Amino acid sequence: MLTIFSTSWCGDCKALKQALTHLNLPFQEIDIDQQPQAEQRVLTLNGGRRSVPTLVYGDKATSLSQFSIVKLKRWLGEVGLQARV
Repeated sequence: MLTIFSTSWCGDCKALKQALTHLNLPFQEIDIDQQPQAEQRVLTLNGGRRSVPTLVYGDKATSLSQFSIVKLKRWLGEVGLQARV
């Protein structure tokens, strides 16, 4: 399952969720403003940067700040996920 670490005010987070929904890829969302321990996880995953959205699949993670569908599809391919269209 994909996990998105996000915030409610993040435009890139909204774009990522919309893209994953369009690609029929299920995900769970964790709002780091609501869960302090999740914010710490994001900092760890991103080398000390509070970068959202951060997308996690298994032991692989990436920041998709400055979201683009090209970056998303490239990363999905790297982790072995394909859209279910």
